[in-house]
Amino acid sequence: MTRTDEATLVVSRDGTEIAYWSSGEGAPLLLVHGTTADHTRWLPLVPYLRGTEVCMMDRRGRGASGDGPGYDLAREFEDVAAVVDAIAERSGCPVDVLGHSYGGECAFGAAALTSNIGRLVLYEGWPQQHPHAEVLPPGIIERMNSLLTAGEREKVLELMFREVVGMPDAEFAAYRALPVWQVRIAAAHTIPREFAVNLFHPDAAAKITVPVLLLVGGDSPDLIKADYETVAAALPDARVSIFEGQGHVAMDFIPDVFAERVLAFLGRTAA
Repeated sequence: MTRTDEATLVVSRDGTEIAYWSSGEGAPLLLVHGTTADHTRWLPLVPYLRGTEVCMMDRRGRGASGDGPGYDLAREFEDVAAVVDAIAERSGCPVDVLGHSYGGECAFGAAALTSNIGRLVLYEGWPQQHPHAEVLPPGIIERMNSLLTAGEREKVLELMFREVVGMPDAEFAAYRALPVWQVRIAAAHTIPREFAVNLFHPDAAAKITVPVLLLVGGDSPDLIKADYETVAAALPDARVSIFEGQGHVAMDFIPDVFAERVLAFLGRTAA
């Protein structure tokens, strides 16, 4: 583990450097972002996570983190586990993890690789029962790849958020105005690779013995919140919390409520 003025660099199992930032004091909480984002997507939420050392990682291929020669979802599991282990070694205590969307899938996979996770919060991010090719809008991956070839990166984002995530017009307009939008444009090429198959296996879920909270947007499309009841039933210690009237990015629209619910599950209170 190497510390810099801006980030801490952790070497993952395959030798790739993964960066994370930390702020605040208290028990550590690692935030794992979703598709096209980097650690900055969490910055508006940080002030609400009081009494916590908030750690925010850049997933591989984004921001200050490196990227391996070929993509494999298993490497992302290893990345999260490596950062968790580094934080646990430094802090001397277990690390709670909050993963959003694809970052939730990465956190779910990491739970099998480290014993240093205390509690796990997954916001619409877990393996699903059906291959993405069966549930995604027909031809969307091919359309995205064609747009990337043509340099139309922002249109790739529009496809994802409108046709996959199902954002309504007003929410999409507000989301597009956020500072992190430019980060998402830069990472648009990572979207197709994240539609690789990551199927849900009950036996794998049964081995995750830490307490798990599944967060669900009440207005999220079925594709996004699919299988949460099945996943919860397969986990030894899980509960579900639904954000009524919200979709896939509740932390951006009701950060106070979002943080309160997360902190309550972690056994903390906002000071």
